[in-house]
Amino acid sequence: MGFIKFRVVNAFEIIILSAFIYYFFSFIKGTKALQMMIGVVSLFVLAIISEFLKFDTLSFIFKGLWTAWIIILVFLFQPELRNALARLGARFGKVFTQEIKMPIDELTKTVFALSEKKEGAIIVIEREVSLKDYIDTGQLMESRLSSEIILTVFTPLSPLHDGAVIVRGNTLVAAACILPVSEKPLVTEIGTRHRAALGLSEETDAVCIIVSEETGHISIAVKGELITNIPKTKVKQELYKQVV
Repeated sequence: MGFIKFRVVNAFEIIILSAFIYYFFSFIKGTKALQMMIGVVSLFVLAIISEFLKFDTLSFIFKGLWTAWIIILVFLFQPELRNALARLGARFGKVFTQEIKMPIDELTKTVFALSEKKEGAIIVIEREVSLKDYIDTGQLMESRLSSEIILTVFTPLSPLHDGAVIVRGNTLVAAACILPVSEKPLVTEIGTRHRAALGLSEETDAVCIIVSEETGHISIAVKGELITNIPKTKVKQELYKQVV
């Protein structure tokens, strides 16, 4: 009976551990954290090989590092762990909170108007991971989301036109927010706005809409990927796909 119980308990442990590994790797896919993880795994493999082949010096060094591995891993993956916990908490929080629908039609109308006038813009849609750290870098607005307000913000002479606006549900939370710039190699035509939007999408689950000041082209950055030059007939469909 004890043997059966042991097997059942271990089955649950394997399921939980597998889910955690899958969730973690799906979260860091396409980010700098994946490269760091490959480096960490490579060190572990090298340590095992050194022990197996009796490389005394390398084995001594790696043994000295064992006690520091946990601290090293927490330090390296601090942003990813923080965001993963925030996303997990947000998912559980949805059970107790009423979800506010995103006004996709209003956003689409706004993006089209900006594109027609070739006024550069970044509109960030907050999802499960809180963007408070980035909201704090800008000007707090807390106003009802409307096309007129966003168009006013991104008017070239507006003091708030540099940076991004952040939207939460049907609320325009803040403007002139500073976003992290992606270090991913991109084509030379991609400007600072696109890199900033991509950088935020690498670190959070936010959806970022970018309007090019030079061409008026509409792009979306999500999950560390950049979807460029989206046809206007596909913009609303793409937003529904990524946000709803």
